[in-house]
Formats: sequence, structure tokens, C-alpha cells
Amino acid sequence: MLYQLYETQRSLMEPFSDFAQAAAKMYSQPPFKQAPFAQRVSAGLDLMYRLAKDYERPQFEIKTVDVNGVSVAIHERVEVDMPFCELRRFKRFSDDPATLQSLKGQPVVLIVAPLSGHYATLLRDTVQTMLKDHKVYITDWKNARNVPLSEGEFHLDDYVNYVESFIRHLQGIYGNCHVMSVCQPTVPVLAAVSLMASRGEKTPLSMTMMGGPIDASKSPTSVNNLATNKSFEWFENNVIYRVPANFPGAGRRVYPGFLQHTGFVAMNPDRHAKSHYEYFQDLIKGDDAHVEAHRKFYDEYNAVLDMDADYYLETIQTVFQDFKLVRGTWDVKNPAGKPERVKPQDIQNTGLLTVEGELDDISGSGQTQSAHGLCSGIPANQKRHLEAKGAGHYGIFSGRRWRDVVYPEVKAFILAHQPKAAPVKTVAKSLATSAAAKKRVPTGSRKIKPQ
Repeated sequence: MLYQLYETQRSLMEPFSDFAQAAAKMYSQPPFKQAPFAQRVSAGLDLMYRLAKDYERPQFEIKTVDVNGVSVAIHERVEVDMPFCELRRFKRFSDDPATLQSLKGQPVVLIVAPLSGHYATLLRDTVQTMLKDHKVYITDWKNARNVPLSEGEFHLDDYVNYVESFIRHLQGIYGNCHVMSVCQPTVPVLAAVSLMASRGEKTPLSMTMMGGPIDASKSPTSVNNLATNKSFEWFENNVIYRVPANFPGAGRRVYPGFLQHTGFVAMNPDRHAKSHYEYFQDLIKGDDAHVEAHRKFYDEYNAVLDMDADYYLETIQTVFQDFKLVRGTWDVKNPAGKPERVKPQDIQNTGLLTVEGELDDISGSGQTQSAHGLCSGIPANQKRHLEAKGAGHYGIFSGRRWRDVVYPEVKAFILAHQPKAAPVKTVAKSLATSAAAKKRVPTGSRKIKPQ
């Protein structure tokens, strides 16, 4: 019922939001611009519009990246489309021969984005930076309210199975890959690699785990405390609702995005109020740079998705209440429905890098680093831990500290676990060799098939 009430209220507010947007533009243009207090009126209406509007899924909008001084074009496409997730690829193109040869030999990285409220575009800066030195794929989780009931339920076990299938997909194309998980997916990614190792399957070359609740009992944050102070039944009775009839997933049980957003804002209400007031002042002053920065941040921050209820509730119970991963009691059902015990100690041939932010208020100190103790089968010289000084949760995968402090370490670790490629012939040498071969082969002795 709450979800339907929210949608009704949003629909009623939409005309007022549109009016505020139009009026804000009107007061910022002549002749209305010359009226007394026109800038303040325009700024107030613009702020009203942004507070009342409905935020849709943002786009990655990564068109080019700089690779060693050469601008490389990026083509974004869906590689694998599954009911609850798309595997998205950022393919790089260049007409510079040397750059093209360099791109071909770079490591393949699967970035597993969080399914915890925001869209995968929250990792835009992560992707854009990684593209300079890697072939990049990312999990783009779908809004559960848009997934029809006919597609079935989505459980935490399904998340783990999805990750396994994406790893196998990349292994089938490239032989192997590296995996990076940011925040929430550190747990299901570690489970997926553990299960693959226990079965004797090929495991990724390396795992990079950033700011995730591997052991949520260590240095608990306000996020952890909420999950432990409330019972499983409380979450099921208070945050789970049915999707209204005006969406493709009508009738699906979800944790609605608008409730999640309310929780995000409630964690730091003063900070958000201050940010919106500063935005109002910047509009009046005409500070376009700060205005655009505010808009970009909140276009991303305010765009939230619904999570399937089964997945969300099982994550609360498994990760934050029962600590099944660290206690060795977690069984995951494979696609055939057979339960398999998650045993991280079985991982042997995968490098492990963990990253934490010194000031992280979502995943506390030591929570991610605990993966090292669980992965006892990985040799010590194949493990590395990094604490990013002065970095909060978002700072370890976005912004200046990510680019200047964390990324160089991630890049070096992945490269250290990348098999050495065979020497690549230069273009000139290849052409000369081809010409010499043609001279040695008598005319008509054999036909050359086009490549």
C-alpha cells in the first residue's frame, strides 16, 4: 500500500515539478531576468524542481578515454542479457596501430557493481579510469520493478550464480580474467570464486575487493548496527512492498528504491541540507562550475532502484546477522538446485587484493581485510592489503584518491597476476615477413584464405 501511495503522490507532484522547471528557466531569461529578485526566484524554483523530480537511471556516457596520449573511442554495449542483470562491455577502438597493439594485450577485468540501491553508473569514474589499461566489463543490475513476475524470483544464491556465469563467459573468450568487486558484491564474489575452486574449475587470475562487508562483525558501522538491532521479521514487515500495477514487475515483492533513498539521506541529513543551500547560493551567484557539479552528483545519488525482496532479506540475514561466510556455514544452491558449501580456503591460484578507506563509514576497518584470513590457501606473497589514507567509502573507487592512490596499486596488482603475453611483432616486421614469404611460395602452389 505504501508503494502505491508514494506513486500517487509522485504523480500528483509531477505537474508542479514541471511547472517549477519551466518557471525557473523563464526567470533566468530576458525580459524577466531584469525583474527584482529574479535570480532568487529562479534559483528557488530550480531547487524545488530538483527536490520534486523523478530521477531515472543515469547513463555512463563514456565516449573516449586517453591511452598514453591517444584518444580512444568507447563503444558501450550489452554483452549478456539476463533477467536481473546485463553484462555490459566498454569496447575500445583506435586507428593508431601502436595503440591498437597495446590495447589487445591488456588484462580483462570484470567489475561487479553493487546491488544495494544505486545503479552501476555509480562506478562511472571506476570504469573510466580502468579503461586506460584494461578491457572492462561491468555487471549492470536491473531495477526489480521492471522485471516481470514470469522471470521468477531472485535470491542471493542467484547473484552468486550470475557472477560465476559471467566469469565463465569471459574465460571462454579470453582464457581467463580478473575480478573487481566494490562494496556489497565482495561477499557473493568471494563465494562464487570459492565454489569454482572447490569444484576444480579455473578461477580468476586475481580478485580485487574494495570496501565490502566480508566480516561485518568487525568495526560495525551504523549500517551494520541497523541490520543487527532489527530482526529478520522486522525487515520483512517494514521495508518490503509489492510493485504497483503501473510497472512491468507488478506484484513483485521488493525493497523499494524510494525507501532506500530515504535511508541514505537520513544518515547525513545536515550534509545534504547544506549542499542544497549551497546549490541555491551558487545559482544566485552564477557559479556554473559548482552548479553543474551539484547536479551531476545528485543526478546519480538520487537515482535508485528496487531490489528483489528475497535477495535483500537473504543478504541481511547471511551477511549482517548470521555471518555465514566467516563462520563457514554458508550453503549456496547452484542452478540445478543442489546446495554447495562456500569454502574460501579452497582458493589457491587467484591473487587477492583488499582495499579499505581510512574514513569509511559504511564498511568498517578490517571488514574487507578479513578476506585474507578466510583465503588461507592463497600464498602470502599473492596477497596484498591497501588502506587509503583520508578516503571515505566513495573515495576508494571514485574521485581524486581513487585515481591517484588506489588505482595505481590496483593496476600494478592486476598486471603482476597477468600471464606474460608472447612478443608481438611490429607492423613493419610483419609486413616484411609476409612479403618475403610471398617470394618463397611459387605462384599457384596454394591459396591464401582471407582472414
